[in-house]
Amino acid sequence: MRLTRQENTEIRRYLQGLRGTKEAALMKRYIQHGKVSTYEHVISVACLSYCINKRLRLGAPGAELVRGAFLHDFYLYDWHENGYPGRLHGFRHPAVAWKEALRRYRLTPVEQNIILSHMWPLTLFAFPRSRAACIVCLADKICSAYEVIRKERPLFLTKL
Repeated sequence: MRLTRQENTEIRRYLQGLRGTKEAALMKRYIQHGKVSTYEHVISVACLSYCINKRLRLGAPGAELVRGAFLHDFYLYDWHENGYPGRLHGFRHPAVAWKEALRRYRLTPVEQNIILSHMWPLTLFAFPRSRAACIVCLADKICSAYEVIRKERPLFLTKL
């Protein structure tokens, strides 16, 4: 799936103030799945979420959807290293990402729910409460599965 130039521009606009930060640079250093960095993963989830929403005309608010997708794994550590949650990472990282994002950015309730619920149903009681949160939850599963199988590249290879 490819993004048009206009779609790329719109996603970039939604991510202003997030992409070029020192935290985003940290995300580029941490591995998410296989050889895919956390930054590449969240960009891929944001792009797929945007495409699902736009092309299926689901009507979720684009800015909140893309920003929430970018921040859904904003936990800022390498979960593969000793001393981090490791096996429990899947259960714990949404709350860590939410706290980190909330400390640094003004988040809407929709963006907060996207971050907290993206691992549902693993996080049983943190479930998606909006169309945007459902889309990001699905896009995250698709991108994660692709990255685990392919190991070397994210679903979306885009320079945002």
